[in-house]
Amino acid sequence: MSLRSRLLVLCLALVAVGLLGTGLLVTTALHGYLQDRVDDRLALTGGVAARLSPPTGTGTPLGVRALNVLGDTTVTYVDDAGATRSTFDTGTVLPGGGPELPGLDRPAVLAHEGRPFTVPARDGGHDWRVVALAQPAEVFPPDGPGSRGSVVVATSLAEVDRTTAEVRNLSLTAGSALLALLGAAGWFAVRSGLRPLTRIEETATAITDGDYSHRIPEPAAPHTEVGRLTTCLNRMLDRIDTAFRARTEAEARTRRFFADAGHELRTPLVGIKGYTDLYRMGATPTREDVDRTMTRIAEESERLTRLVEQMLLLARLDEDTAGGGTAGGTTAGGDAAGAPAPGEPVPALDPAPMDLRTLAADALRDVRALDSTRPVTLTGPGGGPPATAPAHADEARLRQVVTNLIGNAVTHTPPGTPLRIGVGTAGSHAVLEVADRGPGLTDAERARVFDRFYRTDASRTRTTGGSGLGLAIAHALVTAHGGRLTVDAAPGRGCTFRILLPLPGPPPDGAAEGAG
Repeated sequence: MSLRSRLLVLCLALVAVGLLGTGLLVTTALHGYLQDRVDDRLALTGGVAARLSPPTGTGTPLGVRALNVLGDTTVTYVDDAGATRSTFDTGTVLPGGGPELPGLDRPAVLAHEGRPFTVPARDGGHDWRVVALAQPAEVFPPDGPGSRGSVVVATSLAEVDRTTAEVRNLSLTAGSALLALLGAAGWFAVRSGLRPLTRIEETATAITDGDYSHRIPEPAAPHTEVGRLTTCLNRMLDRIDTAFRARTEAEARTRRFFADAGHELRTPLVGIKGYTDLYRMGATPTREDVDRTMTRIAEESERLTRLVEQMLLLARLDEDTAGGGTAGGTTAGGDAAGAPAPGEPVPALDPAPMDLRTLAADALRDVRALDSTRPVTLTGPGGGPPATAPAHADEARLRQVVTNLIGNAVTHTPPGTPLRIGVGTAGSHAVLEVADRGPGLTDAERARVFDRFYRTDASRTRTTGGSGLGLAIAHALVTAHGGRLTVDAAPGRGCTFRILLPLPGPPPDGAAEGAG
């Protein structure tokens, strides 16, 4: 049975039990009330009849007829031995052939103590109510039989039973009609009450069929159980939908990563294979040709080793931060400096108190060493004088990040383009930024500049494009420190890469809130 049917059957069963119990209680109370009234009149009639002398003859004395106010009633006089002296009734046919009276001698009458009791009818079918009273001695004349005797008054309970049966039948009929009416109303009420569950079922079916955007309509009463369930399920569905979208995007990124990685790895391998084939075919007859070939093979091998180590570094950073979901974000743009030596495991971060001004000063010297004709200035974040920028970080790893940013700025901007290195604090962060006035990035390029193997140079040349892992490593290292690496860029307005690390203590007074 469905939940709707079970609820309806359970409710109807409870109502039926309640109606049946109520009807039984009412009919029992009514029967007791009517029988008590019969007992009261029976006791009154018996008390009066006990003070009358036993009539003689076959006719019913007027006094006895006057006492017969209970309908189907019999009055019987018996002696002390229980033998019948005379019997009088209403003159009509007694129901059930009259009462089946037990032996009522003097001790039996006295044992009843005037309390009414019930006896069956001679022909069965219903009961009679009987009271037996001993007659006092003064009732009998002096020449009487020498015994006082007793009087037995009995009245039929047929009318009481008939009234009780009518009330019981009426209760059953009304209860059945009410139960049918409540069943019909309950069906629509339960159906309406469970309509939200039906909508949940429909939503689950749609999601099973692949429509992950389907949601359960919000009920009008969100504070109810169904309303709270609907809210929780919709939140769960949002997370499931987000998870599926993220998985799809991750699968697409993985496919793109393998395609790009295969391309990047194939390029130096093809070069190595080409030079070895030339050597094997005898295309390098002189010592100078062999040395030149070996030099090119060594260069391609170093490039291949550097690329593999960069990928290993990113994989290690991803693994270290997979639980928290911080490091290992997808990034890109120029080659990374400072990758571990071949075969060397990637060391964990070794944070210590430091000041980003040291890295900024070294970056200033690096720019002048790379391009002495390029104007470079040292300022604070966004301009102004440089300021202290305390942080708790791994200086060697951050130096790798800053070196990469400086190399990108020099490589991707025309010679003579001014650079600015900013250092200081902003809000609760220590900030180091590298800004240039180069060609900048479009919105699409800026959105993907941190993707692995992504290069804005579509020609994929190594002179301007690198391997596309430099910014990936930089972003992952900054994220591993609990910070952020952001970029502000627009076509023709240059790029500003900004490192934000949490301050080790309370932010300085008067510091401006967050840059980038």
